[in-house]
Amino acid sequence: MPIVFTHEFNTPVYKGKVSFNTGLFINGQFVDGSGGTTIDVVNPTDGKVITSVSEGTQEDVDLAVDAAEQAFETTWGLNCPGNKRGLLLGKLASLMEEHTDELAALEALDNGKAFNAARSKDVPSAIACIRYFAGWADKISGRVMETTEERFSYTRHEPIGVVGQIIPWNFPLLMFAWKIAPALATGNTVVLKPSEFTPLTAIRVCHLAKEAGFPPGILNVVTGYGNTVGNAISFHMRIHKIAFTGSTLVGRKIMEAAGKSNLKNVTLELGGKSPNIIFDDADLEQAVHWAVLGIFSNQGQSCLACSRIFIQEGIYDEFLKRFTEKSRSIKVGDPFAPDTFQGPQVSKIQYDRIMGYIDSGKKEGAKIHIGGERHGSEGYFIQPTIFLDTNPDMRIVKEEIFGPVSVVIKFKDEEDIVRQANNTMYGLAAAVFTKDVNRAITTAHKLKAGTVWVNCYGLSNPNVPFGGYKQSGIGREMGEYALAKYVPLSLYQALT
Repeated sequence: MPIVFTHEFNTPVYKGKVSFNTGLFINGQFVDGSGGTTIDVVNPTDGKVITSVSEGTQEDVDLAVDAAEQAFETTWGLNCPGNKRGLLLGKLASLMEEHTDELAALEALDNGKAFNAARSKDVPSAIACIRYFAGWADKISGRVMETTEERFSYTRHEPIGVVGQIIPWNFPLLMFAWKIAPALATGNTVVLKPSEFTPLTAIRVCHLAKEAGFPPGILNVVTGYGNTVGNAISFHMRIHKIAFTGSTLVGRKIMEAAGKSNLKNVTLELGGKSPNIIFDDADLEQAVHWAVLGIFSNQGQSCLACSRIFIQEGIYDEFLKRFTEKSRSIKVGDPFAPDTFQGPQVSKIQYDRIMGYIDSGKKEGAKIHIGGERHGSEGYFIQPTIFLDTNPDMRIVKEEIFGPVSVVIKFKDEEDIVRQANNTMYGLAAAVFTKDVNRAITTAHKLKAGTVWVNCYGLSNPNVPFGGYKQSGIGREMGEYALAKYVPLSLYQALT
């Protein structure tokens, strides 16, 4: 029998008890992995084991695909009307809403993000996403095309069947929602791998999906490692689409697997090194506010983090002064403390990776303005860090760090900043701060980024597409644009 995770939260921001099975969720049941092994889930605030979850294997992925195929052919897909699919997703969203505090506490527990951030942003955003796509479930339509009176030609957008999904550890619940909602709404069935570091909310939502009445097999969650479960999903010959959010390095491997197997339809949301451009005439108070949120939110563990902050010469000194003051005021600590803004990094692996980048910056001659050290004596906490005096060839300027580390760079004019901002292999996001609307739009249009914010940073909405250019990914998630990858077009022609 799979392990039952029981935990009593007794914190200043949340008090409550959780208890649920942590097995693989296959065909509507929680089961042990075929190998009988488990994976420890670690609390990043102290490095101690929280619980264990079942470890999936290739065999378990096969079983999940079997269940998903059976469900697609019998109770889901074109066998289940869109309005019914929408109602079931709506029930799931309502159950998640009832369990908002519990889900936020689980996110804080295994991810390390502040409970208040998870409760006010992550959980409501995940619920909103599911409700948004629930509304699309009965609105997928084709077209009739006029050809001749003797010929009847029409198109249908039809679900693919079994889709594979692999999600990261930085926004576990939100990415779970981003993946399953459009897939299920359009009639596909899902085999999903959450991160082995942060599996708890995905497993808990499976319990809620079962309570909501989801037919067995339409949603399957196989916890495990990337080189086993992730690899099995990527190469599986009966999975015809894969959606992945994570690093560019792993994204390349998934594309390779898709090409070597069955030419899967691939959606990739990958890394970033996003520029935040602040012109002389910007509202400095707002620019500093959004810059701090843009780089230090979620411990800097965000693909769209504005890790390159470009400041025009005329306000460089004043911006740096204010940005420094605001960054120093960040409360780093226990995710369950009321005033915590920045918690620990998600794991020892990620902590070491970030500290390695900080060491690289020092060795390459960059100047640490603030931070650059461990925070506290236990757990995976890192001080908010600002580097100055960098050059474009430094690793901290070129590569995604995925931590609370920023570089502040001076620029002269529009031509200079467009050149610097686009000098990256990534193209996920960017921002422009200025009171000049013409300059804002002109500059924004020259940036090679999937999303460009003006006088704000990081805002999102379920009906707004998200994705990148270049090595930041392929395709778009969220909004109507996300649907096309799940319901390819079929053409039918008949002589009348």
